[in-house]
Amino acid sequence: MELSIPCRLPAARVRFRNSSAFLVSTGYALLQLRPFSIQKRKLKQMIPTCTTPHASLSENNGLPTNSASIIAGRIGEVRRTTKETNVYIKINLDGTGVADSSTSIPFLDHMLDQIASHGLFDVHVRATGDIHIDDHHTNEDVALALGTALLQALGDRKGINRFGNFSAPLDEALIHVSLDLSGRPHLSYDLNIPTERVGTYDTQLVEHFFQSLVNTSGMTLHIRQLAGRNSHHIIEATFKAFARALRQATEHDPRRVGTIPSSKGVLSRS
Repeated sequence: MELSIPCRLPAARVRFRNSSAFLVSTGYALLQLRPFSIQKRKLKQMIPTCTTPHASLSENNGLPTNSASIIAGRIGEVRRTTKETNVYIKINLDGTGVADSSTSIPFLDHMLDQIASHGLFDVHVRATGDIHIDDHHTNEDVALALGTALLQALGDRKGINRFGNFSAPLDEALIHVSLDLSGRPHLSYDLNIPTERVGTYDTQLVEHFFQSLVNTSGMTLHIRQLAGRNSHHIIEATFKAFARALRQATEHDPRRVGTIPSSKGVLSRS
């Protein structure tokens, strides 16, 4: 993009047929034209334009950047293999909400889709495990790997909001989630899920999922149930609220201009 600006010209007197024009001797070109036919070609020759490069605006936290700049997504990629499970996870914090999860636990896949969709993260999960015993190990290891991928994607955490806070309703259920990407793992969990299972999914595994994720990501996470009677609604609202709070915390604060959001100057896992 180019921006035209006036150039300094000496004062001069110019005449057109059936019209007159003059340049005021201020050092800048100032043209007064009568509403008659004008010889445009002569006018262009008389008053050249100067050009200066103008930086394009791109989506870089609201800051102008060179058009050639490419902002890479913050990506974490983890493979976790044990005698009980085989898990692969890739997350892009700067994604568009692509959900691609296959864990052999349908309800867990549904919840991972909520994280992707409402957090606008690209989440790819492939997991196999000893679900012939139960879903415990696969549920745990998916969460551990997701937390590790999140930790990797965040890097030094420069410029992020750090804190996230969201309340999500789902019909009669209302869940509040507040989190801090502090580097200090802590879970405060207060859900009262009335049934032992949703489909084949053991509802005790919800707390275990978030505890495992907190342990590897270094996140402080508070989950509160404000209302709710339906088990499915309570759990799904929890994952939706978590996704929105995490999105808020991982997004960049344009006023920080790449500084670490801590008075200590560091946010570390340890």
